[in-house]
Amino acid sequence: MTRTVLVPSSLVRESRDKREATRKLGYVARAATIFRVDRLVVYPDRDGERRWGGGFVRTVLAYAATPPYLRKDAWGRRDELEYVGVLPPLRAVTETGSGSDDSGSLRQGIVTEVGPDGRVRVNCGMQHPISLNVPPEMVVEEGERVTIRVSSREPLRARIVDAPVPGVSVREAELATALSWPDAGVRIAASRHGEPLSVARLGELAPRVRDGFTATFGAPERGLPEILGVTPESVSAPTGDDASDDATATPRSDEPTDGFDLWLNTVPHQGSEVIRTEEALFATLSPLNLE
Repeated sequence: MTRTVLVPSSLVRESRDKREATRKLGYVARAATIFRVDRLVVYPDRDGERRWGGGFVRTVLAYAATPPYLRKDAWGRRDELEYVGVLPPLRAVTETGSGSDDSGSLRQGIVTEVGPDGRVRVNCGMQHPISLNVPPEMVVEEGERVTIRVSSREPLRARIVDAPVPGVSVREAELATALSWPDAGVRIAASRHGEPLSVARLGELAPRVRDGFTATFGAPERGLPEILGVTPESVSAPTGDDASDDATATPRSDEPTDGFDLWLNTVPHQGSEVIRTEEALFATLSPLNLE
């Protein structure tokens, strides 16, 4: 199961300064962490960008998703990271395996030195970098991030494993590309113009999203219909005589909706004229997390 969240490069278009933009991105990263999102993808919306675009958004999100003990080695000093001190702590839960072969916790590590005989030194948050064997099927380079399974701290027992690096992965991709990934799961467009989420609808949707989903969000004052160049009416849920008798039917139209399986309004009857993107993430990911 893969959980993917897509946000636009125009995500911080309304921010007054870099400090405010950084704080906003911190709450996006925090929402992704709380609801165990696997991939946080920045898709281009260049028409909506203002002072800070996709490079800034991706860098700050990736920094926020990096464990604190790796940030210095992984990032150094960059202009985009001037105000990372305002980022809220993510306090990600360490992933723990099960069974005799997978006992212990998974941690991110960064290779600081490649030595002879298949051994490397890795910074993985211990007091000092530790020397580990590289599995025969792997080739690693200095500066590369690896997955470490720590089975004991006293005495220290750890090994490099050939597994995805734990935590939220941050990357950039075209919207159409991300929606076409084989593990995209249910492709959801979060929009106030979508089908209102109800208790009954959530009951129907929950079994589908258990196998994975991709939730896509718009930008401040620039929702998904505007970003995609479609009219709000083309994605609105049918009402009255136009409504389908099938409760599981997804709103459809003759206009393209760029590969989404459904458009969903997770805050029906909203009490504020505007819901910020970071607020929409919490409102959308929370019900999708229910079983």
